[in-house]
Amino acid sequence: MTMFITFEGPDGSGKTTQIRLLARWLRARGREVALTREPGGTDIGDQIRDVLHNPLNADMIALTEILLYSADRAQHVAQLIQPALAAGKIVISDRYADSTLAYQGYGRGLDLDALRAITTFATGGLTPDLSLYLDISSQAGLDRRRLGGGEWNRLDAEALEFHQRVRAGYLELVAREPERWEIIDADRSVDKVQAEIRGLICSKLDS
Repeated sequence: MTMFITFEGPDGSGKTTQIRLLARWLRARGREVALTREPGGTDIGDQIRDVLHNPLNADMIALTEILLYSADRAQHVAQLIQPALAAGKIVISDRYADSTLAYQGYGRGLDLDALRAITTFATGGLTPDLSLYLDISSQAGLDRRRLGGGEWNRLDAEALEFHQRVRAGYLELVAREPERWEIIDADRSVDKVQAEIRGLICSKLDS
C-alpha cells in the first residue's frame, strides 16, 4: 500500500530521529519505504538547502526564502516523491509544504493565500495522506537543538518569538485539517513517542 506521510514540528522536536526509527520498523515488516527531507531530498535540493540554511545569508529576504523553498519542493515532488508513490512505496518526508505555511506564513508574516497558491503550483497539488505534528515548546525545542550538536542553521538563529509564532501556526494548521493531522507530544522519551507513532501508522495502513 502506497502512502505519503510527512513529519512536521518545531526545530528540536525530534522529527529526524523518529522518522529513521519508523522507516527501519516499516522495512523490517516488508514495506518499501522512501525516506526523504525538505529542503533537500535531491541533488538540486541539497544545493538549495545549503543556500537556505547558511547563517552567512542573514540578508535573505522572506520572498527569496519562499521562492527557494518552493523551487526545492517542485524538484522534490517531480524527481523523488511522485515516482516513489507511483512505484507503490511509502514515502516519509521530514517536512513538506506545511513548513512553508508555518515558517514563512505565520513566522515571517507572508500572505497565507499567496503561499498556498505558490505551493500548489510547485507541488501540482500533491498533499500528504497523513501529517504527524511533533509538538514541543519553542524554548525546549531550541534547547534540544543547542545541546544536540547538530546543524544550527539560519532559521534556528531567529528570535524565540519567531519560533513561538511558528508553533502557533502549526497548531492552527492542525485545527484547520484535523482529518489529515495527528498531534504527538514530543516532550517524552524517544521510545514512547515512537510507540505512539507506530500505533497510528498501523491503524492507517490497516484501514
